[in-house]
Amino acid sequence: MTSAVEVTRPAEDTAPPEEKADFEYELSERQIRFVIDEQIYPRDAIYGAVYIFIDRCYVLLDRPADQKVAVRLRTKAASTEAELEALAGELANELLNQVLRLRVGESTARIREYYMARAFFSTDGKSTIDQLLAELDAEEMAEAPLEVAVPWEKVSPAKLPEKG
Repeated sequence: MTSAVEVTRPAEDTAPPEEKADFEYELSERQIRFVIDEQIYPRDAIYGAVYIFIDRCYVLLDRPADQKVAVRLRTKAASTEAELEALAGELANELLNQVLRLRVGESTARIREYYMARAFFSTDGKSTIDQLLAELDAEEMAEAPLEVAVPWEKVSPAKLPEKG
């Protein structure tokens, strides 16, 4: 049985604003199969979307043609036709969600790089970790002095190995 969910194509600079993508799927016993166009949904978005379903379904991916990814979701338990159609809708929504996540990630990449660089390469000279370690060392020395009055070499020179 073949059904379709109509999905609005994600907005792109080159795509007409009202272009629609037919999200067709095939239903069979306990499984649903899709062929997804990579020109509409990037491969990383497809992987992210199907990953959401691995707790409920066995996920199989295939490449039936260039720029096409076939996705087969086989439920782990018996499923009705209505439940399989609900899975199709969930996958369509999750594909859009993943495309948006990718775009937000790409558009904010420079900001994240800036913050990471600033965190790792601060200009105050001494890192926060170095400051904390110095503070801990100072506290230890104040609480429990080492009580070493004379170095070991001067106390027992016979027990030291000879140099030479």
